[in-house]
Amino acid sequence: MDIYQDAYDNFQWQRPEYYNFARDVIDNWAEQDPTKLAMIWVDDQGREEHRSFKDISDASKRVASALQQQGIRAGDRVVLMLGRQIAWWEVFTACIRMGAVVSPGTVQLSSKDIAYRVNAAEARCIITDSDNAKKFDEIESNCPTIHSKVIVEGERDGWISYPSLLQQPAEFEAVNTRADDEAMCYFTSGTTGFPKMCIHNHSYALGHETTGKYWLDLGQDDLHWNLSDTGWAKAAWSSYFAPWLCGATLFTHHCPSFDPVETLQLLDKYPITTFCGAPTIYRVLVQQELQQFQFKQLRHCVSAGEPLNPEVMETWKKVTGLTIKDGYGQTETVVLCGSFSGVEPRFGSMGKPAPGIKLAVVDENGLELETGQEGDIAVKVKPEAPQGLFREYKNEAEKTAATFRGDWYITGDRATVDSEGYFWFVSRNDDVILSSGYRIGPFEVESALIEHPAVMESAVVSSPDPDRGEVVKAFVVLSADYQAGEELKRELQNYVKAVTAPYKYPRRLEFVDELPKTVSGKIRRIELREKEWATS
Repeated sequence: MDIYQDAYDNFQWQRPEYYNFARDVIDNWAEQDPTKLAMIWVDDQGREEHRSFKDISDASKRVASALQQQGIRAGDRVVLMLGRQIAWWEVFTACIRMGAVVSPGTVQLSSKDIAYRVNAAEARCIITDSDNAKKFDEIESNCPTIHSKVIVEGERDGWISYPSLLQQPAEFEAVNTRADDEAMCYFTSGTTGFPKMCIHNHSYALGHETTGKYWLDLGQDDLHWNLSDTGWAKAAWSSYFAPWLCGATLFTHHCPSFDPVETLQLLDKYPITTFCGAPTIYRVLVQQELQQFQFKQLRHCVSAGEPLNPEVMETWKKVTGLTIKDGYGQTETVVLCGSFSGVEPRFGSMGKPAPGIKLAVVDENGLELETGQEGDIAVKVKPEAPQGLFREYKNEAEKTAATFRGDWYITGDRATVDSEGYFWFVSRNDDVILSSGYRIGPFEVESALIEHPAVMESAVVSSPDPDRGEVVKAFVVLSADYQAGEELKRELQNYVKAVTAPYKYPRRLEFVDELPKTVSGKIRRIELREKEWATS
């Protein structure tokens, strides 16, 4: 039996009229077994704490009750800026429980970023740590909608201490939210302009049934570790909705920054069964002495956020015996495409469409293209959209409308589909390089560069050229043991010529200390490209 095809052909979305994840999932697990483990939490000081689903349920009820007493109501927006403190999960759940709209943000935001988000969302409440409380105090006078401020660590004048919220009785009846009520507001950083407010309904949680069951491959006995920043939508994917829908236990490591050696030590020490990390994480991990560690319980690894280079997958498999299962989706969606159970992984491929998702490559008129033809990756939304698709970009009707073409939601990414139904990423719509009549996808060149041991990270953009119109230019961040120089530049150029079609090699190459990125960690190629063209 074809496991994947059977799941794809027979899958049907749940479409209840009313839905509240706090009540229908977390409280449900707590009622079935009050001792059922929801989280193992550790920090870099050696502390370890456990939380059951009942613990999370009770804490969220206390927080919801306290926020309600402060005047926060269903529909109000709550900006949540925390790291991996346990409070992040408690507050997130409390907001869903009371029908407030939670707006997560990374703790790396500047004061200016915070002010923009608070004002754009017209937020009534902000919950954050001491460092970000200081940032907010700098701009509070410019944020008139804020009614309540909660600090999670320590105390500060004008702020409510989070522990005081937990003194309330664990009594709060979940609001009977409609499945199509607003639940989350993510600010999605694009390559241009200010971040857009991406709104998800309560039914978004239901969309992660496929994320948890078919991509993360989770069950009730799993211990799942996702390394995503809590400010990213990927945390909602793999650190909240998908694992807890499946009844799995979360492993959470609270630390100020990513340490590859410490990460490998934790994978070795704890019985973690499933692991999720961005491509950058794996790229750094495979540069460590992997042979020193044993991952006795680890059985399933996934990656998402950007395409993962085949050579990194090969190195990881050589040492661990596990193939990293790629997954593709967006802040606006749940998992759309990936290497699911029953799908034979193809190095470099995005995999196949997720159950419940009609995915295609379409042309500028919204017509499906034939096998092998490059076009826009699109999700069928008519006659009925799949669960998990965003509701809108708040207050930006034109930008919302621009993402739809006929019966399709257009992701903004380009790909091809082969004869067996595998999708192959080409580039973002605006990243394709046209040089001497050739279309060159930056990812192809970046993938070639990253194979070389000297390259830690790379970004490839177009650069103006009087003869070819455009040429490929690479910005390269070197690994620690290498130094920039003309000899190394030529070596990298020749290396790319050797592993790709020669016309794709970077005729221009610049060594840099770091690449410009959005707060969610995506490389801002547009910033590099605009700099190139501005100096032409």
